[in-house]
Amino acid sequence: MKPNRRLGIIVLFTVLTMSIVYVVPADSPFVILRYVFGFIFVAILPGYCLVSILFAKENKLDLIEEIVLSVALSFGIVGLTGLFLGLSPIGINPTSITVSLSAIVLVLAVVAFIRKRS
Repeated sequence: MKPNRRLGIIVLFTVLTMSIVYVVPADSPFVILRYVFGFIFVAILPGYCLVSILFAKENKLDLIEEIVLSVALSFGIVGLTGLFLGLSPIGINPTSITVSLSAIVLVLAVVAFIRKRS
């Protein structure tokens, strides 16, 4: 997949996830969308962006290796984000978590885009 398309998909998914999280109420029948999009956003996206940065050359990793690394790195990034938020004066709340993870994913996606282009 081309780097332009990959960055666009990641940005679109991030915006879609944030809009679903903030627009769909907790008592709505569409709350399952919040869970599905939130899980994918937390469990795969940050690690996938980091794997794209670390392994910029094509065909270095198999699909299974890329998926496993993406999930493992995602949980590491989310855990460190929670640790830093817990130690900061901001604290851990749903807004701080979603905003910080969105910022991390977008920054990692832009760095991956730049690295893939060069």
